[in-house]
Amino acid sequence: MWYTFVDAQQRLARALAGGVLSESGPRPCAPAGWLGVEQAADAFGYWLLRSTCAFERTPPFAIHSVVANGSRVAVSESVAASPALGALLRFNREAPTSSADEKRPVLLCAPLAGHHSVMLRETVETLLEERDVFVTDWADARDVPREAGPLALDDYVQALEGFMRTARAFGPPVHVVAICQASVPALGAAALLATDGAAPIASVSLLGGPVDTRLNPTVTDRFASSHTLQWFHDNAIDLVPPPYRGAGRLVYPGFIQQAALFAAHPERHLRLEAEYWSRWLAGDMSGAQQALRTANEYAAVLDMAECYFLDMLRVVFHEHLLPRNLWSVAGRQVRIAALRDTPLCTIEGDSDEITGAGQTHCAHALHEASPMLPRRQFTVERCNHYDLFIGPRWREAVYPGLCEFWRDVEHAALEVRRPRRAVRASASRKSA
Repeated sequence: MWYTFVDAQQRLARALAGGVLSESGPRPCAPAGWLGVEQAADAFGYWLLRSTCAFERTPPFAIHSVVANGSRVAVSESVAASPALGALLRFNREAPTSSADEKRPVLLCAPLAGHHSVMLRETVETLLEERDVFVTDWADARDVPREAGPLALDDYVQALEGFMRTARAFGPPVHVVAICQASVPALGAAALLATDGAAPIASVSLLGGPVDTRLNPTVTDRFASSHTLQWFHDNAIDLVPPPYRGAGRLVYPGFIQQAALFAAHPERHLRLEAEYWSRWLAGDMSGAQQALRTANEYAAVLDMAECYFLDMLRVVFHEHLLPRNLWSVAGRQVRIAALRDTPLCTIEGDSDEITGAGQTHCAHALHEASPMLPRRQFTVERCNHYDLFIGPRWREAVYPGLCEFWRDVEHAALEVRRPRRAVRASASRKSA
């Protein structure tokens, strides 16, 4: 078992880093940009924690305010729900808005694919410029006691159902945005709610989601489909050791995920490191702190429960149950056609190396939406997988496209309500 050995290394790295790091974060440089021993110690300490996946605590979102329309808007963070699988975080803009200008909140479904949801901090900050945001913050499986259950894919779909209902309880229906692997459980949860007659959702948007991996399979798809579930169990699953709360749970460890990510996308890892070190060496401590934060968030990996990991491989990459309309969750069949009255938007990147072309857009064929509903399907040029939710392409192309879609959805909903109001007003006048 490698887990115990790697865990011992991580504890040693934390001890070494703890001896040099400042408790308040990277220390500023002295006047004239002079960099001393203390700054060098900080740089080494954070690099050691990143390279060994040794963060004792997940980096926080720490979003206290955003700039919207030239003004700074305060943001408060709270926990809206906290089942064993994770938490639903609520980011609330503390800015007065008129009812006529009310924008529906966004429920951001973070993928459970090896990273903590804090990797989407930039995504959340961008969304907060106009709307309140809910975020699924999945727990590290090593910290979930075995008594909480196997943490299978069905459990996460049902948790998303609960999160969608919870978000709706705070106000108007939410715009659901699912990123990458979250597209499958989010679609499943939304479809099950629609089948039950619940309506907590204003729209569903899928960004680079593997809805049907049979279409234009990528290297990742081919690797996942060409190895049996038993092979993954024998080569990628390990046992959580004491003293973690999930001791004895079988997991796909975060340190394996970090190695896999580096092997698949070395350029991204090296670019983040180069950005941090170049700014640090240039004496730009403000830029270095921002680059450090981004690098630490990307390095914040987590363990996934064996059941969930193998379920995703089976449902998405081996048996393709969702596009074949053969998927059931806890005995309930997932029928995407039940979302007929829910507007759908799909976004792909033309250079996506993880999700192949058409794998997300194919959701429209399963959806069979009412022709009266807004719907969008667009492919972003010069856009890889991570560009869909982080960086310039996200801010310049993806986010504006989402905003346009949401405006159309809200305008259509307003037009539907107006005739009803007119009828009620007319009936009131006649009775008078």
